[in-house]
Amino acid sequence: MHAPNPTLTLIGAPTDVGASVLGASMAPDALRIAGIARALRGRGFEVIDRGNLAGPGNPQAQPASGFRHLAEVTTWNEAVYTAVLADLEAGHLPLMMGGDHCLAIGSISAAAQHCRNHGRRLKVLWFDAHADANTPESTPSGNLHGMPVACLLGHGPAGLTRLAGVPALEAGQIGLVGVRSVDDSEKEFVREHRIEVYDMRAIDELGMRAVMERALADVDADTHLHVSFDMDCLDPSVAPGVGTAVRGGPTYRETQLCMEMLADSGALRSADLVELNPALDIRNQTAELAVDLLESLFGKSTLIRRRH
Repeated sequence: MHAPNPTLTLIGAPTDVGASVLGASMAPDALRIAGIARALRGRGFEVIDRGNLAGPGNPQAQPASGFRHLAEVTTWNEAVYTAVLADLEAGHLPLMMGGDHCLAIGSISAAAQHCRNHGRRLKVLWFDAHADANTPESTPSGNLHGMPVACLLGHGPAGLTRLAGVPALEAGQIGLVGVRSVDDSEKEFVREHRIEVYDMRAIDELGMRAVMERALADVDADTHLHVSFDMDCLDPSVAPGVGTAVRGGPTYRETQLCMEMLADSGALRSADLVELNPALDIRNQTAELAVDLLESLFGKSTLIRRRH
């Protein structure tokens, strides 16, 4: 017999303070308009919408000491950390609806703390066109949505690298999928830390099924799997409503396969959906696509399939 589905909680984080382009702050409500709660209830889950977290506005300031909006980004991540950890400790499965990808520092730090509290292993799969591994020394822009992977590994401002007192992750706990835009300094960071990366060349050469099998190879019944999904992972011909689009990403079907294989793992315990930018979308189609993908992540499939 399968265990009953956990309660899903929707946590809106309506901010774009970490991004280079305005608009991601509208994403949580765009997802609601696209019917996210109804769709996930249709998968048999109890869904609780927590509404939107409160936080500072976007001052649209220039970088200061190498960062744009560090104080605001820190405040938002503290709020995300508190909300996600509370739901995890209550036995729920939180879905953080960003907002830009800097917010994953808070959600993944919460997942890491929860795993430490309960002696579980954490694995993060990070779907993104970008490596998001700039450091304070290497960032060309100061935008913090380009730094969350580095921050989670302990390289960044203390307010972000130590939300739970210690860095959230070790390099072996995170895998990047769909990457195709990487700064030279990020290439060195990824190589030096031996981060697991499946870039678009790997997907082209191996196929998405083989890539996902490798990415999930160390995920077992004792693993807490956190999926952090940036909508710019997809090819912009499929998902135009993003702030930093990069051509040559996964197709709709390749991404659906990812979601279905993640669901088949049975290990998903928390997730992020970020970098949806309604200001750049066309009739909310990228938000509707996001809901479609999330349905698959939470178990929708064409046929009844046996979990591996």
